[in-house]
Amino acid sequence: MAINRKATATWKGTGKEGAGSVTTMSGALNELPHSFLTRFVSEDGRAGTNPEELIAAAHASCFTMKLSFVLNAAGYTADNLECTANVKMDKVGDGMGVVGIHLELKGSVPGMTAEKFQECAEDAKVNCPISQLLRSVPITLSALLA
Repeated sequence: MAINRKATATWKGTGKEGAGSVTTMSGALNELPHSFLTRFVSEDGRAGTNPEELIAAAHASCFTMKLSFVLNAAGYTADNLECTANVKMDKVGDGMGVVGIHLELKGSVPGMTAEKFQECAEDAKVNCPISQLLRSVPITLSALLA
């Protein structure tokens, strides 16, 4: 069964002075602004979004969902999983590029040991579809079981 999702981005003007918006088919993002400013200057996100933030959101979402399946297969159910994905950009050659992603996981899973939690988290990190898509960059993980 194939699943197709889509988003549409618009852009007007030059790379540095122009701007655009992003809209997703679900409507979760509806003409959300993006620009040079929102990508490289305004870190607080109030002016709009950027591709790296959207990748971070997709990765954190996919990873926690995959981890819930891995935990269930091991006989556990999480009370709570929270993942912050940090997509790092830096200078690459003459431009900028994504140089790494760090997943910071906190979880509450009744009856689970920290070692088993780490093992399941590593499995999800390697096998979630977004991790597989992004495997051209180093992906690291820190996992804390509460």
